[in-house]
Amino acid sequence: MELRASEPMAKHVTWRAGGRVAKACFPHDLEDLAHFLAGLRCDEPLLMVGLGSNLLIRDGGFDGTAIFTHGALKALRLTADGSIYVEAGVAAPKLARFAATHGFAGAEFLAGIPGTIGGALAMNAGCYGSEIWQFVDRVCMLNRKGETIERTPADFALGYRHCGLKQASDEIFAAAWLRFPAGDAAVARARIRELLARRVATQPLQLPNAGSVFRNPPGDHAARLIEAAGLKGLELGGARVSEKHANFIVNPGGVASASAIESLIGRIQAEVQEKFGVTLVREVRILGARC
Repeated sequence: MELRASEPMAKHVTWRAGGRVAKACFPHDLEDLAHFLAGLRCDEPLLMVGLGSNLLIRDGGFDGTAIFTHGALKALRLTADGSIYVEAGVAAPKLARFAATHGFAGAEFLAGIPGTIGGALAMNAGCYGSEIWQFVDRVCMLNRKGETIERTPADFALGYRHCGLKQASDEIFAAAWLRFPAGDAAVARARIRELLARRVATQPLQLPNAGSVFRNPPGDHAARLIEAAGLKGLELGGARVSEKHANFIVNPGGVASASAIESLIGRIQAEVQEKFGVTLVREVRILGARC
């Protein structure tokens, strides 16, 4: 594996902003990661990083170890029992294409998720009416001793953009076995193209962003509330509410600090609360120390 000290996170998160992590681990594979975890102090703060979407490290940095899974936990294969085995570092769109190519239906929505399977499992990611845990047969977890543990969905409390073990644990997602119904490969590929075209048309993908900033409130959409509050185009310290999709904050030119992005998030929450009495809940994770 590769280990680095004082690693700048701005180059690893899709917002292109933020502070440093004290230590960064780039494992070679799952076995390498298990060995690394077994040698860590049990109280070492850990941060799992996939493609860096949905994440912001404050400008004061994260005093712990970040483990980068993309490019390391990359196994993706069909199993003898008809499920798909996928490790946590595999990009969600890659799994969508793999499932379509092998004649499965239902995985197409994953093409619209700009992150890895590990992150998707951890937050029960979804879009276009589907969520990943609908298709989970079982998962492989790693604990801080480097031991692997297989768990089923019954071990987790699942909800909208939420997944947590029913009993407190230090385990992290390493892999999953997913089951999708049989389908037509050509139809699935066409559906993926359709969803990707919709994403390009409706989201500011050409600018640094972290995907949807807020969860949708029950019976409503965060983007509608933000737009109705007159906040489209609102800018603070280089961070801006996207004119294309109000639930996205963009960082044109990568000039905004993590502090500016977090302040803009807070401003949006305050304005929507004041105007509509709705509390917007962040979907993005914000970690680390303020400067």
